[in-house]
Amino acid sequence: MNGKPSLEDVARRANVSVSTVSRTITGSGRISEETRELVHRVMRELGYKPNRVARRLRAQGGKRHLIGLIIPDIQNSFFADIARGVEDVAYKNDFAVMLCNYDEDPRKEQFYLDVMLAESVDGIILPPSHEEDADVLRVQRSGVPIVCVDRSLSDPSIDKVEVDNERGAFDAVTHLLQKGHRRIGLISGPLDSSTGRARLEGYRRAYKNAGLPLVENLVGFGNYKQDSGREVARTLLGLAQPPTAIFACNNQMLVGAIQEASERELRIPEQIALVGFDDVPLAAVFNPPLTVVRQPAYEVGQKAAELLLRRLNEPQAEFIRLSLSPELIVRKSS
Repeated sequence: MNGKPSLEDVARRANVSVSTVSRTITGSGRISEETRELVHRVMRELGYKPNRVARRLRAQGGKRHLIGLIIPDIQNSFFADIARGVEDVAYKNDFAVMLCNYDEDPRKEQFYLDVMLAESVDGIILPPSHEEDADVLRVQRSGVPIVCVDRSLSDPSIDKVEVDNERGAFDAVTHLLQKGHRRIGLISGPLDSSTGRARLEGYRRAYKNAGLPLVENLVGFGNYKQDSGREVARTLLGLAQPPTAIFACNNQMLVGAIQEASERELRIPEQIALVGFDDVPLAAVFNPPLTVVRQPAYEVGQKAAELLLRRLNEPQAEFIRLSLSPELIVRKSS
């Protein structure tokens, strides 16, 4: 055999028809598992690589069996767990996942959305950069199904999987109030993010529920990145009357707050108590172990993939908004 192996070469070696090889590649039609495994084995042996564009053109029912996943921070374990949940469901349903990281940069998000469209993905899962994200809305209105995770869009005609962010923040701040803290600093996310706004509301509601007044200069706003958490913590801890506790609204900003407390040689929790939203790897073995609001990130990813597959199979189905419950994990940092 000279040159690159062809579809016909695979069919001849496997002793099946060319159409059987084609249907195996596109995942269409009824092919026995034994035949499917045989064809894939022969493809590997011959080094046959199906042309992706041709495969998509041949795909029946308009499906390419490719899901786009765009996340804002690939180094954040929360989004890594979401990605794993998406991938596991996709793989079980014979879908591949194209993963991109937009680094909380709207320009990169727009670029990757365009890449997804160029690759003709069946649908896209992502946390939008903000609630009025025109680029995401443009893609959704073009007919490509969108499922939002973690953060919402203002448009109700989109499937969403979120965590009860307000409840998680309420539980965290109530815990600190019950420990005797009255000056609790908040490292909030941006207000144009549904997640940031909900967690801020949970903070406020905890104070109201306790019959205590809010101290506005104890609230600072970050961008979910580690450096912003450290910067806000520096401002809070530099006040004439600094907080005795800090609640950081995501795990990266919590790490930034820990860095600032360490730089000031503050003992945790004796001089500054810390609670974060999101668990972090090895949180239980930090010194001291970290109190956190744990989100079911893997389940968020699973549910998002399931909603996207449902949307592909039932385009006219009602839109669904799932809200999963967080859990306060009390350790020794508070």
